[in-house]
Amino acid sequence: MVSRRDFLKTASAVSGLGLTGTLYALDSRYQDSSGFFGVHPFIESHPEAVFIMKTTVDTKTNSDAKRLAGVDFGRSVLIPKSESDGGIPLTYNIPIKPNLTCRGKWMKGYTTEGTMGVVTDSFFVEGIIESMKELGFSGSQFFIREVNCFEDFAEGGYIDLGKRTGAEVRDLEAKVGEISANNLQWMDVPEGVWFTRIPYLWPINAPDSFLINVAKFKAHGMGLTLCAKNLQGTIAHNYQEHCTSFGSSMDMSSSHRNPNAQTDIRNNYNRHVADGIPRWDKPGNSTNAGLGMETWASRCLDNNSVTKPGIHIIEGIYGRDGNFVEGPNPQGLATDYMTNIVIFGKNPFYTDIIGHWLGGHEPGNFGLFHMAIERGLAEVLDPMRIPVYEWTPDGSAKLTPLTDFERTPLLTYYIQRDYNGQTEPQWHLVNEPYDYGTITDVKTPGKPEVFILGQNYPNPFNPNTSIEFVLPSNGYARLEIYNTSGQLVDVLANGYYQAGSHMSVWNTGNYSSGTYFYRLLFGGFSETKRMVLLK
Repeated sequence: MVSRRDFLKTASAVSGLGLTGTLYALDSRYQDSSGFFGVHPFIESHPEAVFIMKTTVDTKTNSDAKRLAGVDFGRSVLIPKSESDGGIPLTYNIPIKPNLTCRGKWMKGYTTEGTMGVVTDSFFVEGIIESMKELGFSGSQFFIREVNCFEDFAEGGYIDLGKRTGAEVRDLEAKVGEISANNLQWMDVPEGVWFTRIPYLWPINAPDSFLINVAKFKAHGMGLTLCAKNLQGTIAHNYQEHCTSFGSSMDMSSSHRNPNAQTDIRNNYNRHVADGIPRWDKPGNSTNAGLGMETWASRCLDNNSVTKPGIHIIEGIYGRDGNFVEGPNPQGLATDYMTNIVIFGKNPFYTDIIGHWLGGHEPGNFGLFHMAIERGLAEVLDPMRIPVYEWTPDGSAKLTPLTDFERTPLLTYYIQRDYNGQTEPQWHLVNEPYDYGTITDVKTPGKPEVFILGQNYPNPFNPNTSIEFVLPSNGYARLEIYNTSGQLVDVLANGYYQAGSHMSVWNTGNYSSGTYFYRLLFGGFSETKRMVLLK
């Protein structure tokens, strides 16, 4: 395995030479692949959970460190799998949806470096692509997709990303009716509140494709514009213009819109105001009022009901407050902060709920999450009821209290409380206390009642394997590795753990092929299992 220091040294030398070819200072995992890949089975088996990987990037302009963070993420989350384990063929296309919206060039105070936090970092995305190439993908299988502001792609670093990786990066801004039909993938929307049919930018939602949704940890008029909203840019013009006021037709074919959309949205809005969704009572039709937000959220949920990425990611190597260029700093501009987190999971709403909380907001105050539960797209609203794991680059996952993670206040202008005698700054946190006891979650997370040591995966293995264990209560646990002579060769876990599922990874290093045993000790319990290392 190439060391972190060697990787940075090689990457720096390549970038210094101005090369635009594929960057390969990486080990290949192709020899470990059986022609299939997938999301790590621990993540797949815990769709109710959210994972947080901490990064160690010093400045937002350190491209090598950001790329390496993407490599670390990709190597640990997107792994070789067998067909029998639900692996996805390496012949699939890989559309990637970064938050690559307009950068705000029309606003006073715009600078290229000053607005880096408006978009998902391109070097992080590049790292993910390079990690997947280790599995056997070619650059031509990757498609960067965003409907808006192709003229800003170069400043966001994505034109150069395409040159270095071979990923397709191109202008797809033409409206439906003008854009080639070959560039569209149509999807029916059963029971859509606004849409009955949506045109996506191919190969998003096409057969034999695996979508990676990479949002940005940033503030916006919808609160924080994270995974659920990021998918808005997967849709062709003008069907993607969800952020319009109530009453707007969106300049789209009426045959693709619910004929009762306006009535249904109005009725739902009145019901939600009566239910007490916070801030929904602000009068007006714009998206900065309750009815406008109901309209946007209805369209957003229609989109999420039919678009199912393989993984949802919030790139938070650096986070951003404000809105595009504008923000709360003394010069009236937004600010980027080194937040050094990557948040991810299988469910976009759980991922976003945790993202909002880490951005200083109380998720119960956002109507989108209430509506997602109502639509059956989520089951839990309280962030403290969502299992959160700290994920390490070696692929270990430790169940961790959410309050152990640092929060970074990212101020927004979301539905400012400046009505009915209330006063609130334009830039604010939506952090008023919310009584989650008034909400009946669809799903009540169960507490483990048994001590379980899972079989390692994969087995046989080379060079790494994962071991999941479940603890019935909080306490000290120790996970040991022994050889066939009974000698202790490694300790994978040794400390205080929360009740629930955890995962440790054994990186075999210089250990030789053969049979090994792993033993879990916890509160008087002990269990041992066998595994095989084949090099």
